[in-house]
Amino acid sequence: MKLVRWEPFGSDFARMANRLNRAFDLRFQDSDRESLGIWNPPVDIFEDKDGVVLNAELPGMKKEDIELRVENNVLTLQGERKRENETKEEGYFRSERAYGTFSRSFSLPTSVDTSKVSAEYKDGVLSVSLPKAEEAKPKQIDVKVA
Repeated sequence: MKLVRWEPFGSDFARMANRLNRAFDLRFQDSDRESLGIWNPPVDIFEDKDGVVLNAELPGMKKEDIELRVENNVLTLQGERKRENETKEEGYFRSERAYGTFSRSFSLPTSVDTSKVSAEYKDGVLSVSLPKAEEAKPKQIDVKVA
């Protein structure tokens, strides 16, 4: 009789955890995302003295395929990156670029003046400027000496 080491949290447990994660969309492998048409472009968001800036990587997209809107202090970026040429899948050696639709939403601070939002798309990067409202900007107060 051959002795086999028993691992209570071995491969069966790991397989079950992976299935649960996929079911609840907690962790997808890149290949799973591509097969489901899921693509979320990477985004950097930072705040400076003038407001909030959002930079999203959208390489190979056209302006017509990008939609940007602000509603109830939520910035929504959505669009679709389409394959340039339809090629038979059997001819691919490797396909790592993601295609499909995406939608990302970001809650904005109340200090942002949503009526002055501007966006620029250059070299595959969408840069969105969200300026602070005048009343939210810090003001220097002059101290008078009596």
